[in-house]
Amino acid sequence: MSSIKIPIETSARHVHMSREDFEQLFGKGAELTFVKELSQPAQFLAKERVTVRGPRGEFENVAILGPFRSRTQVELSLTDTRRLGVPGVIRQSGDIEGTPGCTLFAASEGTSVDIPNGVIVAKRHIHMTPLDAYQMHVNDNDEVFVITESFERALIYANVVVRVHKNFRLAMHVDTDEANAFAGDAQPYGVILNLFHGSSYDLHQWAEELLEGIQR
Repeated sequence: MSSIKIPIETSARHVHMSREDFEQLFGKGAELTFVKELSQPAQFLAKERVTVRGPRGEFENVAILGPFRSRTQVELSLTDTRRLGVPGVIRQSGDIEGTPGCTLFAASEGTSVDIPNGVIVAKRHIHMTPLDAYQMHVNDNDEVFVITESFERALIYANVVVRVHKNFRLAMHVDTDEANAFAGDAQPYGVILNLFHGSSYDLHQWAEELLEGIQR
């Protein structure tokens, strides 16, 4: 098991926007208004907010994160998707083909834009640098287990995607559902558990073997 502590951060519902969709909402030539930096370098919270609407419900005052992306993406928890009335599709960021769409409404402008896809439940993942990956013996797009350290609510998460880039800062991102399941500390963290190459399927098979009395 890796001895390197990985900070765990909660990623609440938010929107990444394309320039085209943003201008449809806030006007031609409009720019994201910087509010504060986020934990990952070059990422920031914008002042502008939107309402996310689905067939059964909506969320007001949803944060927009900058900078602009090539395509608009809405990141929600599974609980959020049920409230909106859209399928909860778990994907890595940027992989939005075949995902549900929604309506984005800018209350300050009285404008809206329909996106045909892009609503996802972000697959839990770890941002890390190449040095971090080397020290933890993992590679980009590997899937690992992470065991959390939290007051009386520790969990082991499977299928955690490793994302490696020189500009990343070490942090694991989970959504609000996942964070509420374990978090009890102000600064929760986890460590990588080298088991079955991160595959929950193999873990399930191992559990079945144990029930049958098979010892590995």
